[in-house]
Amino acid sequence: GALPSSPSRCPSAAGAGEGAGFTAWDGAVLSVRGTGGRKAVTVPRCRSSGAGSSTTAADAPGEDTLLKWGLLLVPLTTFCLGTWQVQRRKWKLDLIAQLASRITSEPIPLTLDPMELKELEYRPVKVRGHFDHSKELYILPRSLVEPEREARAATRLMSHLENGANVITPFYCTDLGVTILVNRGFVPKKKLKPETRLKGQIEDEIDLIGVVRLSETRKPFVPENNIEKNRWHYRDLQAMAEVTGAEPIFLDADFRSTVPGGPIGGQTRVSLRNEHMQYIITWYGLCAATAFLWYRKFVQKIPL
Repeated sequence: GALPSSPSRCPSAAGAGEGAGFTAWDGAVLSVRGTGGRKAVTVPRCRSSGAGSSTTAADAPGEDTLLKWGLLLVPLTTFCLGTWQVQRRKWKLDLIAQLASRITSEPIPLTLDPMELKELEYRPVKVRGHFDHSKELYILPRSLVEPEREARAATRLMSHLENGANVITPFYCTDLGVTILVNRGFVPKKKLKPETRLKGQIEDEIDLIGVVRLSETRKPFVPENNIEKNRWHYRDLQAMAEVTGAEPIFLDADFRSTVPGGPIGGQTRVSLRNEHMQYIITWYGLCAATAFLWYRKFVQKIPL
């Protein structure tokens, strides 16, 4: 039969109305062999208007914009976290400096007020009294706190600091009428038993200067205190007080308290966890890396 020679609407669009995704017939010229020879005829072809394609194209820019600005939050967030760690590090260094300054201040008389004691950690105080060596406690393992040697050891690949224990001894304060706990200092393992250091077991009444220390909470991986075996791994003042009958008041005796043959005093290590520099490097490193990738992707249009 005869083919349409003029454009008409696509049959599949019949009744669909305008905007149904179809346009008029599109003619394609073909060569057809007939009885009278070759004839050029126009074959109608339905052409889609591409309404669906234009919808997809319209959605793509919006999605790209959302992705672009959404990913920009990554370097912005890491930059803010890095800046926050800079401020935290400054605060921590100031706090360490304050504690170091406090520990070298002039000693004051010991107070028994628990609320005041909480504000006096690392503050030197002075007391007078005598030790009760029959109730010694041992915090171990410990290494000797010696700042100059520790500074030298820190420059080496490995250090060989001797392990031992800190000797905690009840101390009766004659001026206050109470018994407190005093960390007399460090002894090596071979001097842990009192009979191996009898010369250092002073019985006389003495004046003693020490710094106030508060109770500790057990850190991860630190063993529990073994009260039965007298093996303590952290300062639990309440438990120590119950075992010895002392008040839960604890002093680290200063180095001047050291006597020949006795524990080495001055075993206070002023240390606070300060890992902020690692966090600063991490957050700023992530910020730089993600900002660079974002710039290449969305500004330079370089595929990643």
